[in-house]
Amino acid sequence: MIRAFFLILVIVCCFAVNDAMSQISPGDLSDAHAHLEGISNCTKCHELGKKVLNSKCLDCHKELNERITANAGFHVSSEVKTKSCIKCHSDHHGRKFEMIRFDKDKFDHQLTGYKLEGAHVKQSCADCHKPENIENIKIREKKSTFLGLSTSCNKCHEDVHQNTLSVACNECHDFEAFKPASYFDHKDTDFTLKGKHKEVECIECHELGIKNNETFQFFAGTAFTNCTSCHTDVHDNKFGQNCTKCHSEQSFHSIKGLNNFDHSVTKFPLAGKHRNVSCKTCHKGKYTDPLQHKYCIDCHDDFHKGQFVDKGNIRDCADCHNINGFNESSFTIEQHGTTAFALEGAHIATPCFACHKKSGQWQFKNIGKSCIDCHNDIHENYISEQYYPDASCRSCHEVDIWNNISFNHSLTDFELEGAHQDQSCRSCHFFETEAKVEQRFSNLSSECLLCHVDVHWKQFDEYGATGCLNCHDFEAWIIINFDHSKTKFTLDGAHSEVTCLECHKEVFEQNVSYINYKIEDYRCEACH
Repeated sequence: MIRAFFLILVIVCCFAVNDAMSQISPGDLSDAHAHLEGISNCTKCHELGKKVLNSKCLDCHKELNERITANAGFHVSSEVKTKSCIKCHSDHHGRKFEMIRFDKDKFDHQLTGYKLEGAHVKQSCADCHKPENIENIKIREKKSTFLGLSTSCNKCHEDVHQNTLSVACNECHDFEAFKPASYFDHKDTDFTLKGKHKEVECIECHELGIKNNETFQFFAGTAFTNCTSCHTDVHDNKFGQNCTKCHSEQSFHSIKGLNNFDHSVTKFPLAGKHRNVSCKTCHKGKYTDPLQHKYCIDCHDDFHKGQFVDKGNIRDCADCHNINGFNESSFTIEQHGTTAFALEGAHIATPCFACHKKSGQWQFKNIGKSCIDCHNDIHENYISEQYYPDASCRSCHEVDIWNNISFNHSLTDFELEGAHQDQSCRSCHFFETEAKVEQRFSNLSSECLLCHVDVHWKQFDEYGATGCLNCHDFEAWIIINFDHSKTKFTLDGAHSEVTCLECHKEVFEQNVSYINYKIEDYRCEACH
């Protein structure tokens, strides 16, 4: 019996030890973590009573921790940031278990902070993620990693410019191919291409050579101080090195001012825009043939089509324009004052084209002298001829500011008194509705209720439409004219000291509130 008991005890202990060991280590660690095997190393990854903590992982994986702290890379992307490390990188599955596993073909590289574009999309991961492209030695020594790769082009690609140009390749190149440099624009350099230079191939100015035992095309350092840096001086320096005195980038055969001829020795020195005109534009025949040049129209078309030719007298273009350009006019306000329409007030600030180019063509003759020749008469048929002779705006308005109105209202049947004097014309003469704005001048009634609301709700209709004046005046709406003794109830004794509102109460009917002044029952017991 005793032997049997001990045998059973041994068997139970064996199972108990085996069960305890399985709880301590559920399986072998992968090759990368094999050095952490053993019960004494558990707390390097695990915290007693808890699962694997991210902080434990990042204590060892310092390079990754630095990336996360800097908020950079794949592990801070929206898809990964909230996950625990063990969610994607579990262990205890055997020595050959791959802890880093993902579908490389479907991986969204933009989550790393570096979007693959152009030719980069066609590359495999291994084409870029290889040890020789990693600067950090500690990261480079890892057997397998995607960390440590720089986004600088020259970390993966050879710098064919040998550090003579910016290392920011994407300033000139795109991700499709290094040739051609699709982003490069020669105007960003110190030598902007003009004229024929735009048609020249790069190789004609930027020659090929050898540098550091390699074929090299020289872009930086190309001389361009003078034309002769690239071009042969066919004049053997007889005219100096500044070729642009006679030639332009458009063509060497296009010569400025025929052999540098000094036109000032003639009776017509070239100035202003004339300096830019080719000789043949004026000298259509022989250069020695005399040319008429008394008036501008001897060479130029009469743009104004005879408007300034009066009985054979010509007012020359030079009276208003100058040789620097026809677009600007030198005709002054003082000169305009000598015409039939002197500029005054706001007209002084009005541009010429506002009056002289209404139809698309410049017009200077017979364009009108009255206001309504240029301005719309908004008062037509609203104001009688008596106050508006010849539809002249100046009967009321000033040329300085249109809103300044000086009409004498006492000439009408309604003289302005009191507060009416402070109102603008529009307050009484313009009525706005949802559909339009209606003017009323000659047909405007003088009834108070045309402009004012009857706050007494028709209690005083028997006094007529202007009955307001029985109690009120034009200065203010307060009551100053009312005499209570003319009513059916004369105020005597203590009644004379009572305020109006103590007897005349506010009533509300038909959605309208008003003060009741028409008291029907004024017996003592009606109030007391």
